[in-house]
Amino acid sequence: MVRFGIIGTNRITESFIDAARELNDFKLSAIYSRKQETATDFAAKYDVEHTYTDLNEFAKSEHTDAVYIASPNSLHSSQAITCMQHGKHVICEKPFASTSKEVEQMIDVARRNDVVLMEAMKSTVLPNFITIKENLHKIGKVRRYCASYCQYSSRYDKYKEGIVLNAFKPEFSNGALMDIGIYTIYPMVALFGKPKFLHASSYMLSTGVDGQGSIMFTFDEMEATVNYSKIADSFLPTEIQGEAGSMIIDKIHTPENVRILYRNGSEEVLTVSQLSKSMYYEAKEFIDLINSGKKESSLNSHNNSLQTIKLIEEARRITGIVYPADLTNNERDRH
Repeated sequence: MVRFGIIGTNRITESFIDAARELNDFKLSAIYSRKQETATDFAAKYDVEHTYTDLNEFAKSEHTDAVYIASPNSLHSSQAITCMQHGKHVICEKPFASTSKEVEQMIDVARRNDVVLMEAMKSTVLPNFITIKENLHKIGKVRRYCASYCQYSSRYDKYKEGIVLNAFKPEFSNGALMDIGIYTIYPMVALFGKPKFLHASSYMLSTGVDGQGSIMFTFDEMEATVNYSKIADSFLPTEIQGEAGSMIIDKIHTPENVRILYRNGSEEVLTVSQLSKSMYYEAKEFIDLINSGKKESSLNSHNNSLQTIKLIEEARRITGIVYPADLTNNERDRH
């Protein structure tokens, strides 16, 4: 039995808990929130006894073995490090952190404290993503990866009314690339590794975060293009083009249907059975690592997380997306 503490009392957290409760070795034991009322209300919903408003006390709690973090992006690194320094295993929502420097610090702390650290990227632990990897050779030499994830944010309506919620505030390291674009980039890294270079463009909102964007990556023998948005919807699938055929994936963020269209006109359906509560698989991967004594996932590896945030960081540099986390103390004072 792995006893979990939770940081972040939101819809994503509820989805994680609902999925993880399908596992016999998951137990929800503690809730952290900055406000006691919020922690109490959330704990009551899941019949949890222990609540905390002090992060250090939460991290030291004798009632937890592991922590799930789903707070604003800008807080991921500091909260994860505090918990790991007190011997807690950590599964942290994507994006792992604001910068590659923060991710490197997280990985270092995890290794020094001999705990599991895993990015909660659900896509790459799903059965239908694993079948993508296992069958990729069938399309021959891969020449192009084209991924799209565009989802109109309900918070964008408020933004247009002049009400800026956290989703569009740079101080929380938010925006389309961090929140949505990562779903197109992380699977690319997991499948094909690190590209040689990239070109990026973004549509910037007045708050200083991006509403949408696109990136083209160049590899030795292939190209990749990704499109992402929080201000428009798209219904395009993702396609991996090979010399022998193309693999069509319905949703790169949560693959559910996968097929190959071969050059000779034939079609092969690769879809496998998958639970509707997709976050079940990331919870299972994390708990299995803890119970087996392994400290790093081979699917959501430290290297995949680090390479992904480095690519995001470079795209942000090109397009001028700057967060407080990027700045030195002197630069923060000037801003």
